[in-house]
Amino acid sequence: MRFAVLTLLLLLAPQVYAHKPSDSYLQLTPTDEGFTGEWRIALRDLGPAIGLDRDGDRKITWGEVRTRHSEIANYALGRLAIAAGGSPCHIRAGAQLVDELSDGAYTVLPLAVTCERNVAPWSLDYSLFFDMDATHRGLISFRGSDTPQTFALSPDNNRAVLSAGAASPVQQFVTMAREGVWHIWIGFDHILFLLALLLPAGLRLTRAPDEKTGWTPLLKDVLTLVTAFTVAHSITLSLAALKLVSLPPRLIETTIALSIVVAGLRMRYAVSRPAAWIAFSFGLIHGFGFANVLADLQLPTGSLALSLFAFNIGVELGQCAIVLLALPLIRYAQRHTFYQRTFMPVAAVLIATIGVAWSIERGAGLYFAL
Repeated sequence: MRFAVLTLLLLLAPQVYAHKPSDSYLQLTPTDEGFTGEWRIALRDLGPAIGLDRDGDRKITWGEVRTRHSEIANYALGRLAIAAGGSPCHIRAGAQLVDELSDGAYTVLPLAVTCERNVAPWSLDYSLFFDMDATHRGLISFRGSDTPQTFALSPDNNRAVLSAGAASPVQQFVTMAREGVWHIWIGFDHILFLLALLLPAGLRLTRAPDEKTGWTPLLKDVLTLVTAFTVAHSITLSLAALKLVSLPPRLIETTIALSIVVAGLRMRYAVSRPAAWIAFSFGLIHGFGFANVLADLQLPTGSLALSLFAFNIGVELGQCAIVLLALPLIRYAQRHTFYQRTFMPVAAVLIATIGVAWSIERGAGLYFAL
């Protein structure tokens, strides 16, 4: 059993390191003939799809992108379809640009959509990267009114129906709350930080490694940690989304990775000390990371307050689901001496190592270099 647990940890480590959440951002605005729009697609996702990184150095340069514009456009447009009145619309891509978002460089495809029968509602079918990455999300913003419609498309839900009227506040709330849940669930850096805080919970109140712990010390520590983390990231998420405070995206992402290193080292060397200050201090930085997701959507000011509230609720629900899933497992494992004497040191080293790797990767900006 012990060997199996350690083996599982070793196998999971490189998988966590290798994955980075994948999103693209499509904005559409109706015109008399159809739509105009912009489609932002991450270069790190296009790299393996069409072989952008020709020299294999894990850096996609502007020269590599510039010579492949037609291939990029053909690849993307072959995975997007818009129809009006039962007839397909014609989609053309203009000259591409490059934009730097919170998680790296994106190619920007200006779109001109012409519909023979330009009548609402319009249907949109999206399949970009779904055959390569089941976690990819197509985030669609349709600005047909003062209150835009937002859709998060996935392999299981790849169609959106666009209407000319204002979006329902309930629909917008559900969409953004769902996106908040999804973001925390595929945000392995946030999950790893949270788990690094939860795994030692309750142990600091025991007198010996083999002393049995009950639910009370565990719940006390978990409530303190989750509250500190929630309050902190809610503060900075709101401040950043409202553009009252701003930090460079690379600094934010690198510091989030460093927070995992600190939490991992604490697991190894300072279990006896409370971790609420770590949860709150680095929770402030994680809040800026959550805010970057909203910023990348480029939502109009009129819908920002509702989107911010719904997204934050989604993050909390996703976080609570992770905690509720982890707590019984932690409580059961803490009853065995193997947990504190063997599992905790090994898990601490792996978590800190992943954090160091992410810190180097994000600090150096390995995905793209102009």
